[in-house]
Amino acid sequence: MHTIQERHIRHDGYVTNYLETGDGPPLLLIHGSGPGVSARANWQSTLASELANDFRIIAPDVVGFGATTVADSFCYTHEARVDHMLRFMSALDLERFSMVGNSMGGAVALGLAAKAPQRIRRMVLMGPVGTRFPITDTLDRVWGYQASIDEMRQLMDMFAFDRGLVSDDLIRLRYEASLVPGVLERYHAAFAAPRQRHVDAMALTDAQLAQIHTPTLLIHGAQDRIIPLEATSLHMVRTMPNADLVVLGRCGHWTQMERGQAFRQQVSAFLQSNT
Repeated sequence: MHTIQERHIRHDGYVTNYLETGDGPPLLLIHGSGPGVSARANWQSTLASELANDFRIIAPDVVGFGATTVADSFCYTHEARVDHMLRFMSALDLERFSMVGNSMGGAVALGLAAKAPQRIRRMVLMGPVGTRFPITDTLDRVWGYQASIDEMRQLMDMFAFDRGLVSDDLIRLRYEASLVPGVLERYHAAFAAPRQRHVDAMALTDAQLAQIHTPTLLIHGAQDRIIPLEATSLHMVRTMPNADLVVLGRCGHWTQMERGQAFRQQVSAFLQSNT
């Protein structure tokens, strides 16, 4: 059993908080967006899984989330999140790595692959943003969250296909995380209305997607109500030259939690493949 260590590193004007566990080739986990989201909230079950037997897993709090800090004057844009992840991995002296990006983190991963393809070995994109699509009502509500326990409960219900996963404890933990001083201010600064522009800012053109030759596995829940399957993952697999797609049934936007074993099996097999 590998211990999950919480660490921080000062670099390039950031203090990046991150979790690390396991042994093997480096694997960067990039979390998604949402009120109260952090690396731990997104990746706890993945960090504690058998993947740590084969990979050195590194899960940072992306700038604007969790315990990562930066100057008050910082501008929380998509480009800034991509740059932060590149600088963070350089600060760890990790020049080549694989990565898993979830939702917004999928768009960040795509940005890394487009900006520094020589550094990326393989990538997995889960319910990713990264194409142009009309923002869903559910995503608009997630990004427009106003702090209340009832609002958090409704948002969590939107994420999961199996509402049984949305426990009172989970709702309270995420609600309390959203109340930490500074969290909502940073969140609203990153996703202020009108919110369609944030989807557009994260989108690559078809020409850009076609230039990404990094071996890519797309994983999407068939019942995802936050990020539309057809406009994102299905479009990407038709456009990217080295991409494959796995659609998981009975699954919403939380593939790593709702279908955890199937998700980890797909990730492990893909990352360890030589084809």
